[in-house]
Amino acid sequence: MKIIQQQLTINEQTSGLRLDQALCAFLPEYSRSKIQDWIKQGFIQLNENIPKPKVKVYVGDVLQLDIPPTTKTYDKPEQVEFEILFQDEHLFVVNKPAGLVVHPAAGHASGTLLNGLLYIDPVLEQLPRAGIVHRLDKDTTGVMVVSRTLEAHTALVDALQLRDIKREYVAITQGVVTAGRTIDEPIGRHPVDRKRMSVQENGKDAVTHFTVREKFKSHSLIDVRLETGRTHQIRVHMAHLRYPLLGDQVYGGRLAIPKGISAQLEQLIRNFKRQALHAFRLSFAHPITAEPLSFEAQLPEDMTQLIDALRKDDS
Repeated sequence: MKIIQQQLTINEQTSGLRLDQALCAFLPEYSRSKIQDWIKQGFIQLNENIPKPKVKVYVGDVLQLDIPPTTKTYDKPEQVEFEILFQDEHLFVVNKPAGLVVHPAAGHASGTLLNGLLYIDPVLEQLPRAGIVHRLDKDTTGVMVVSRTLEAHTALVDALQLRDIKREYVAITQGVVTAGRTIDEPIGRHPVDRKRMSVQENGKDAVTHFTVREKFKSHSLIDVRLETGRTHQIRVHMAHLRYPLLGDQVYGGRLAIPKGISAQLEQLIRNFKRQALHAFRLSFAHPITAEPLSFEAQLPEDMTQLIDALRKDDS
């Protein structure tokens, strides 16, 4: 069974590039070194010939990809709990619960969304990352789209790069945000703590738009729209403004309990051990039919309870 078996035609955007560079544009989820290795092993043909990685390609050149699967013992089907909001032959749209890791990594070799997707549809093993084209942090809830065919996967990756997929979130901040704004601050690895991200002058461009939906005594409920999709982007940007997300164990700083709040609200805040962030709505054009699609996932119960308590305490 192939991990990739597809024919690609070089377009104007990739014309004049080296073969490995052009393939990186078509397959951004794979490293250049991996792609160069595939070329050297003869898994990729250029106009029915075995090429070298550095040969240049031009409009109309045809690439034939015939790449076998790599051995990944952790990519095994497992029954995992998550809600499917929509499915057709090309897509899954899922509602990811808190605590569910999206794909296997160090410390999370199994029990991930990827393992659960393979349990539902074993054919996904043919696709990069079982069709997953974007991710949510482990403790962030909400809507994700997953491709079921290589054609859909390629189209969705392109749409993400072109910023044609609209991602909307709901979050609760520490502190009362005066007004919405656009945060245009580059994000990169923290210079000391490599597990964290931070605003860095030489980081990758990152743009976050947010508006204030509701203000409470010491917190705010905000609507957020991502223009880019950097790791931990919303969490890093809001912490940079000194309005970190409530419950954020990485970027939230020391737990702050406002004075004068009710015992019920204090208990909820103390027990809220994840960032209060939910991917509420995902809108995009269907990768095959181009039909406009929009999907929503209702706020999870823990955030609903917290918002109700904030409102009650504010009255």
